[in-house]
Amino acid sequence: MKAIALAVLAGLCWGVGELCTKMVLHTHKVGPISAIAMRSTIALPLLWFAWWLLVDRLGLEPRAQWRALSPADVARFVIGSGLVAGGIAMVFYYAALNLDDISRIKPIAFTLAPAVAAVLGWRLLGEPMSARKAASIALIAVGVLLLASERPRHAAAAAPAVDPHTTPPARAAEGAAPAKAAGAR
Repeated sequence: MKAIALAVLAGLCWGVGELCTKMVLHTHKVGPISAIAMRSTIALPLLWFAWWLLVDRLGLEPRAQWRALSPADVARFVIGSGLVAGGIAMVFYYAALNLDDISRIKPIAFTLAPAVAAVLGWRLLGEPMSARKAASIALIAVGVLLLASERPRHAAAAAPAVDPHTTPPARAAEGAAPAKAAGAR
């Protein structure tokens, strides 16, 4: 039950965090790569502090034995966890978040990931695949297909928002003209 509670807390934190990120991306003053860089820069000192406190000081986790890892395990960690999940996936996710509604992108990305991990864990690690787990994965796939086939709520996600309070008057007038024309249809 403790693992489920921690997973729920992680999901709540990610939900709030990604909503805040989407709100900033929606201003079109920060792009997805800049958002990833800022997120990582802010998170890294917190992670090192957590490591120092929980591993080094309190001993709640055994110290990592990096030199004892096989070259294959180092490659899995560097390529799989670092490059693929920690870097490439974040670039894809933030680029998608920049282009579409969080209510579509977040559920697709964050339900597809555990479904893929469950299937790969079953096939590559020999983890059990029960009928309940298989049905859950199938439901995830159906949900992803439903969300992916839905048209975005608005096509204006690619166009920068014009805020008359923070946008120079000439640019505000440029942005306001198409909006008025679109509303007149």
